Amino acid sequence: MDTAPSISRRQRLLAAGLVFSGALCFSAKAVFVKLAYRYEIDSISLLALRMLFSLPLFLLFAWWSSRSTNSAYTRPAKRDWLHIILVGILGYYLASMFDFLGLQYIDASIERLILFIYPTMVLLISAFWFKQKINTDQYIALVLTYIGVSLAFLCGRDIGKSANFYLGGGLIFLSALTYAIYLIGSGRLLPRFGTLQFTSYAMTAASLAVLVHHGLIYQWHLFHFAPQVYYLSILIALISTVLPAFMVAEGIRLIGAGNTAIISSVGPVSTVVLAYLFLGERLNSWQVMGGFLVVGGVLLISLRKQRN
Repeated sequence: MDTAPSISRRQRLLAAGLVFSGALCFSAKAVFVKLAYRYEIDSISLLALRMLFSLPLFLLFAWWSSRSTNSAYTRPAKRDWLHIILVGILGYYLASMFDFLGLQYIDASIERLILFIYPTMVLLISAFWFKQKINTDQYIALVLTYIGVSLAFLCGRDIGKSANFYLGGGLIFLSALTYAIYLIGSGRLLPRFGTLQFTSYAMTAASLAVLVHHGLIYQWHLFHFAPQVYYLSILIALISTVLPAFMVAEGIRLIGAGNTAIISSVGPVSTVVLAYLFLGERLNSWQVMGGFLVVGGVLLISLRKQRN
């Protein structure tokens, strides 16, 4: 169920602005990552740098939320900690790892179109796991969305490198799937623990998981890359991780996941524009058509949820 608290018009506009800004920040991540790959860094090390620079801020927010004595939200019990850690690892460890790995093989603009199918995955998981009925409009939206992804993917201009191209698309698909599971879990935890407390704890767990992963594989050899890698890693951490994580979470809490998904539809468009400006990427006509179908299908699902 997609619920949101009763809020004023001013709060609703503020929440919409937060979600819009968060979507723009998230959409810049793929461009930053592709730029960093030009300086010969592997995906796991780049992800570790992202989380290393993000972790102090998440720890600060976690400490701040723990000091609040008049919060309307509950403190996590022992069982709750396990749920928060698992959700955080799914959303910002596994999903991020699949995303960074996939971006080695496909363009940023195609990555964002594939990632944007996560609301359809939320719908399918909810239907399978929670037995929520899928109506006719939603079936149409699902067909439109996956036809759109197929067009954008199969008509990719990297088709000559088919093995890596398909591998990259598959990894991004896994990223969207794990992020959809994260959204379902966070939607049930956010109302109990609040945006600041839940997001800071979940992101701290994900950051530590990434750093442990890097330590096991590369023994934390993180400071031998070109200086540009660290500038870009800081931008990924601040602009495309910390800020949008709290912006979008607060938007979900205030205006619900349906409205948040509608506003977030700006993400694929902004990624295409940024990829064109900074990476020289261009979509062909079939991919543009596929992009319209993806965005249209997701909007149809989100609008239907709002009417319900």
